[in-house]
Amino acid sequence: MKYLFLSIALSILSVFQVNAQEKRIPAKGLAVFSNDWQFKPYEFTRHALGDDDILIETMYASICHSDLHHSHQDWGNEIYPMVPGHEIVGKVTRVGKNVTKFKVGDYAGVGCMVNSCGECDYCKAGLEQYCKKVVMTYHAHDPFHNNEITQGGYSNNIVVKDRFAVKVPQNADMKKVAPLLCAGITTYSPLMQSDVKKGDNVAIAGFGGLGHMAVQYAVKLGAKVTVFDITEDKRADALRMGAVKYVNVNNKEELKGMDDSFDFVLSTIPAMYDPSMYLRMTKYNGNFAIVGLPAFNNQPTLKVMDFVFLAGRNVYGSQIGGMKETQEMLDYSVAHNIYPEVEIIKADGDAVTEAYKNVLAGKVKFRYVIDMSTLK
Repeated sequence: MKYLFLSIALSILSVFQVNAQEKRIPAKGLAVFSNDWQFKPYEFTRHALGDDDILIETMYASICHSDLHHSHQDWGNEIYPMVPGHEIVGKVTRVGKNVTKFKVGDYAGVGCMVNSCGECDYCKAGLEQYCKKVVMTYHAHDPFHNNEITQGGYSNNIVVKDRFAVKVPQNADMKKVAPLLCAGITTYSPLMQSDVKKGDNVAIAGFGGLGHMAVQYAVKLGAKVTVFDITEDKRADALRMGAVKYVNVNNKEELKGMDDSFDFVLSTIPAMYDPSMYLRMTKYNGNFAIVGLPAFNNQPTLKVMDFVFLAGRNVYGSQIGGMKETQEMLDYSVAHNIYPEVEIIKADGDAVTEAYKNVLAGKVKFRYVIDMSTLK
């Protein structure tokens, strides 16, 4: 009889343990409740820690221009309340039983995605960002967790599958790491894809959060970099970062003689512009990569005639990078001391709202980073 009672007791204990493991994880952050960019405190829960998941205590989350687009519904219907943020770095506080990549106390980074099917051709090729079932870090339905809505990094924690987190070296400058998880990989990837090398003539169109990362990578690779932007305010910064030339596109004189000049052109521009101008600047057999994505109702276009009369140029788009390449980018960045230039702000609704307005007006140099330890 005592063995029966012992068996029952163990079964009950096992049930309690399972239930404890399956509890959802409380979280708090800053959310918008409509497209007005008014951030307010918000409490919610995240899915329970799975066997292959890690729980990260968020240290820093940065503001990407795409956060502005999503929260303002520039790219279609969005889901409110919304906690934005897909540039996240923090400390691992719990690990699932199958996790070997991380241990408690490690630093980890999370970018634009938190899961995918793992079985399609894209996933097998290390291009998880193109998976049909990819789960974005926020504003997305998660089919792997009862189709719940994901919430992002402007929060005190995040739960993520271990293979969608990157290891951050202990010696990294933690205040500057978060923007690498989007701005870094988004610009690093096409530079690698186009095999930019020493001596290449490279044009970077748009000198904001993405553009200033692209300049640093291209300069480190030994390229001769020309920066294009619409203001004089950033000329000195571009030259300080190693660009050989800065062109204010509003000054028509500075644009003269630029056609057929560049082996590689990277457009990071998130607003309306003329892509054909940059296609004309691309050399025969050169590459023109596009990573900037303006609002859907303000999309620039390339006409069919551009491809016909400017034949021989390779035009492609690029979306962030896969997880293997993201880890490669982070390791490369830390090893070569390539970081974004950042301004740290408090995790306060009014401060984030004001930061959004400044990003829209182009008044930030070059990335706002939210110190999530100040969240109340």
